[in-house]
Amino acid sequence: METAERFRAAVEKRDLAALEGLFTEDIRLYSPVKFTPFEGKGMVLGLFGVLLRTFEDFRYTGDFEGAAETSADGQEAPSAILVFRATVRGKEIHGIDLLQFDEAGLIKEFTVMVRPQSAVHALGQAVLDGLVTDGLVPRPDGS
Repeated sequence: METAERFRAAVEKRDLAALEGLFTEDIRLYSPVKFTPFEGKGMVLGLFGVLLRTFEDFRYTGDFEGAAETSADGQEAPSAILVFRATVRGKEIHGIDLLQFDEAGLIKEFTVMVRPQSAVHALGQAVLDGLVTDGLVPRPDGS
């Protein structure tokens, strides 16, 4: 899938601008650290800006292609899974990115799964700190 290859290359190069043309306007990103999805291209690109700064030693280690049911409409969509490893605040993360595509080949749904739990907590705090710093979400304490 061409979009998955372009996505992988953009992330590996930490090229946020190259990601912009790969997402639908109404993309949903399901995160392991937030119950509700991040929604919309602007918010997802903002999140990727934080992620590209947060991950240390990020690398994709494998990939799979197929089809999977989307959360949004329950329909099966062409999909790709990218397997990755990274470090965040000294914690090694093992994870997968599940990319689901629309009929034009753009990413319409994105699900991230990571392990172990201690890495999920480190990632969650690092991402929250970055989102607050970038003004994308308010501080949890409201200040």
